[in-house]
Amino acid sequence: MVASIDKVEGWCKRAGVSYPMLADSEHQVSAAYGVYNLLGDSLAAPAVFVVDTDGRIVWSYIGQHSSDRVNAQTILEQLP
Repeated sequence: MVASIDKVEGWCKRAGVSYPMLADSEHQVSAAYGVYNLLGDSLAAPAVFVVDTDGRIVWSYIGQHSSDRVNAQTILEQLP
């Protein structure tokens, strides 16, 4: 999430998220993955990357608009 740690923690608490989230306030990670400002909004595009144990991206989904998100079942089907 391209936001400060405080904003990410607050969002996680409100959303009931218990898994680790990245606070990418300097957008270094989203830029490295090629999804920062992809939609021209100075945010990270919605994206999912499945990374294997060797650190290789084996599958990815990058949304074409802010609400374009892949469902959990599709992600699970991609796990090695």
